[in-house]
Amino acid sequence: MSKIAPVNRRDFVKLFSLATGGILLGCNISTDKKEFVPTQNGNFTPNLFVEIKPDGNIIITASRSEMGQGIRTSLASAIADELEADWKFITVKQAEGDAKYGNQNTDGSRSVRTLLAPMRKMGATAKVMLIKAAAKKWNVSELDCIASNHYIINKKTNDTLFFGDLAVEASKIPLPSEDAIVLKKVEDFKFIGKKLKSVDLEKFTHGTATYGIDVRLPDMKFAAIARCPVTFGTVKSFDATNAQKTYGVNKVLVLDRLIPPTGKFFGALGGVAVIADSTWAAFQGKLNLDIDWDYGENSTFNSEEFKEKLSKRLLEKGKLVPGSKGDVDAAFKNSNKVVEATYHVPFLAHAPMEVPNATAWYQDDKIEVWAPVQDPQTAKAEIAHFFNMPIENITINVTFLGGGFGRKSKSDFVVEAVALSKKMQAPIQVVWSREDDVQHSFYHAASAQYLKASLDKKGNLTGWLQRVGFPSITSSFKPLSDYASGFELGMGFTNNPYQIKNFRLENIKAEANLRIGWLRSVVHIHSGFGNNSFVDELAFEAKKDPVQFHLDLIGKDIENQKNTKNSYNPKRMKDVLKNTAKNAAWGKQLPKNHGLGVAIHYSFYSYVATIVEVSVTNKKVKVENLWTTIDCGLSLNKDNIKNQLEGAAIFGMSLALYGKISTKEGAVEQHNFYDYQMTRMKDAPKIHIDILDKMHEPPTGVGEPGVPVIAPAICNAIFNATGKRVRSLPLIDEGLV
Repeated sequence: MSKIAPVNRRDFVKLFSLATGGILLGCNISTDKKEFVPTQNGNFTPNLFVEIKPDGNIIITASRSEMGQGIRTSLASAIADELEADWKFITVKQAEGDAKYGNQNTDGSRSVRTLLAPMRKMGATAKVMLIKAAAKKWNVSELDCIASNHYIINKKTNDTLFFGDLAVEASKIPLPSEDAIVLKKVEDFKFIGKKLKSVDLEKFTHGTATYGIDVRLPDMKFAAIARCPVTFGTVKSFDATNAQKTYGVNKVLVLDRLIPPTGKFFGALGGVAVIADSTWAAFQGKLNLDIDWDYGENSTFNSEEFKEKLSKRLLEKGKLVPGSKGDVDAAFKNSNKVVEATYHVPFLAHAPMEVPNATAWYQDDKIEVWAPVQDPQTAKAEIAHFFNMPIENITINVTFLGGGFGRKSKSDFVVEAVALSKKMQAPIQVVWSREDDVQHSFYHAASAQYLKASLDKKGNLTGWLQRVGFPSITSSFKPLSDYASGFELGMGFTNNPYQIKNFRLENIKAEANLRIGWLRSVVHIHSGFGNNSFVDELAFEAKKDPVQFHLDLIGKDIENQKNTKNSYNPKRMKDVLKNTAKNAAWGKQLPKNHGLGVAIHYSFYSYVATIVEVSVTNKKVKVENLWTTIDCGLSLNKDNIKNQLEGAAIFGMSLALYGKISTKEGAVEQHNFYDYQMTRMKDAPKIHIDILDKMHEPPTGVGEPGVPVIAPAICNAIFNATGKRVRSLPLIDEGLV
């Protein structure tokens, strides 16, 4: 159980510089386990905070990073709803990176599903304290008082007291008992489940929001770093003569590669750094460097050869993955028809609108950083390790993120800024160019999948074999991780949404030659593409409607199923598919050269189905319409969910149509948006989003589940329109864009 308690104001002021009186509550919660976590000495240490000030303003600390996903608004609305607050009085303060906040890594679509319950409880607790304070002031029963729109109202006299006017007195009220804290019923929600404007909307629209790249400090210098084109290559020698002649350049120096110890840190690539008076001068100076590189052992890495290598390995048996069941060989032997296919996804980059950047100030006994990071505590731990600084002497100020998608969960750009600040004895801002971002990322792994299935005389699936290989994310922090890990295979492979009696999953070797990292929806991109593409092929071979074939594979509802967020529910998956088919008018007569494609996926405990309509003219594909339905349990902010799924549609389209990172002689061949393209506004389809009303279910993921269905739905629609199968992404390589 999460625990609520008053907070010592003196300590809180030290942390947040809030010197006014009023209610100040803290909640201790592990964001992974949702349980009370005491400190070593057993003292209560809160990691979520709510303050109600005498002027009525309510300040909420956000422990997770805001990168456009709306988390600050969503969690604030939970407190405001239970508190019966007026939204205009709500402000959010960003927490710095600190272990006291629990897990601050903003990924895995986990923030709402782990923090919603304690945030609601904090709001309800504060409301009870305000009611008690009002009842005491009026000398009436608490039962005669209700909270409404930032006031406590006396039901008998209609007298009102403003929250702010009660804040100081309420702070003296003993904390209410657990049974006195009653959460609202779903039907009484005012903010939860509604469409709510962002608490940061004014900052975003007026250009006053501070992103990492906006940070400015007195006497700050700017740095650009030339890194080896081949991952983990090093500097042999360099000539800085022309760079130092560039207007505004102050200094050129070598930045050594910081090599992490096994299993914990990610380090920095190193290179040659140009220090200047402006970002522009630093970039120009970098262009004028003459560097002789030692390309190292990765200089022979060719992504096309790697693709062929994985394809050959798919022809042989791989490691059997736990979760396989039944007798696949017997199913194949006794089948009426056997279907086989191989699918490929290339390496991918995140390309967030705001490139990696960080500002650092290394002083004798402390380090302070301002950066758009998804995982501030990992950044803090890396700095402590590499610079031998006590972790309590390191401050990580989390700015707004101009997109992240997993890239900014890595801290290499932060470590670079600290290293250069130490060398220069001044505040330094490191800014990556778009070319740096594309060519030196932690890439989403390339994958190869071989699928083989059997059908009986009635076209029913009787056996399923799947072999998959991709460089593991664990390779970035654990050497010789040449096979996908168990947690990665649990992303749509061992837990695909189908009820299959005879199922076998095998894992093939796939060594890493690039840095591998998290990207929005992670391995679900692979499983979603392979599973949905293959099921569409099976439906065709079985001469069955693809939607019905999916429904049949999802299988029967599980009777007497416990209602928990961790249990997959076939009925909920069928519901989103049926709803999407209805919205898209599946089966309708389409114009010539148009086609519909369907895909479903279960990820981050959410259920998603997408249908895409494409047109194909002169062998070029245009996505015309896209319908997505999600069941994410309790929908905290429907406007935000809609935004997330619209973003996922464009993100998924970009990967499907254009997304490809390739290497030749170890170097990434792509540079900028001209050769690593995104979906442009002129190519965006009409996007139709539907959110199933499941307000009595626990909340589940939203930011990532909309991505895995997009590419397979597009490819299946292309087949429906043209009869051409696309088994290898992106479409631009197939001449379809």
